[in-house]
Amino acid sequence: MDPVISISNLSKEFSTERGEQFLAVDNFNLEIPKNSFTCIVGPSGCGKSTVLRIAAGLEKASAGEINYKGAVIEKPGREIGLVFQEYSLFPWLSVIENVAAGPEFAGINREKRHEEALGYLRMVNMLDFRDSYPHELSGGMRQRVAIARALANHPDVLLMDEPFGALDAHTRILLQRELLKVWEMTRKTVVLVTHSVDEAIYLADRIVIMSSRPGRIRDIIDVDMQRPRSRAMPQFGKLTDFILKALEQG
Repeated sequence: MDPVISISNLSKEFSTERGEQFLAVDNFNLEIPKNSFTCIVGPSGCGKSTVLRIAAGLEKASAGEINYKGAVIEKPGREIGLVFQEYSLFPWLSVIENVAAGPEFAGINREKRHEEALGYLRMVNMLDFRDSYPHELSGGMRQRVAIARALANHPDVLLMDEPFGALDAHTRILLQRELLKVWEMTRKTVVLVTHSVDEAIYLADRIVIMSSRPGRIRDIIDVDMQRPRSRAMPQFGKLTDFILKALEQG
């Protein structure tokens, strides 16, 4: 089966304010199978988020390319959704209006877009807060709404950039479980960037380990553990140790 996302010889160079050039990502090659859950881990500044932004059409590659179903990604599109670490909700809109915003921009009538929005809010356990506003919600609740809003655009691929990074440990674990439930229901292709090795092992089918800057792929690991996964499983601990050692060496 052809990959839904194909990254070929990708490099990204940035300029500093002083005009100096630095290479953030170099010779990055990766294929993302349809319906898979991939996590990308690596040290801070290794270019994980940069790869995601190029895949979302928000940044241009300096060399190489990212393809979606064989077509080069050059601008944002409805086929690829992106969830940021910041909650990025419209503060002047209610929860249901935030989730329905994308379909509204697409010209879907109010009744239909609100009906769909209710379905996604139910999926992320936020139905009871549909009339609330973002400032009335906790961080974890706002991130649930952000995920529902991304899903309401019916993306084929869901990119997630440290979506739980700003949350406390307990809320983070709860949302990891919720995200897996959503993925099992929708079978979207998910690519999630995280600093947390524990999170990657809990969630992913495959883990991509990146080196320090310039970011290159150091290793790709298939996670051969049944779901739901327990952090008490011996395999979980062994894989955590292996990845942490790889990151220390990189």
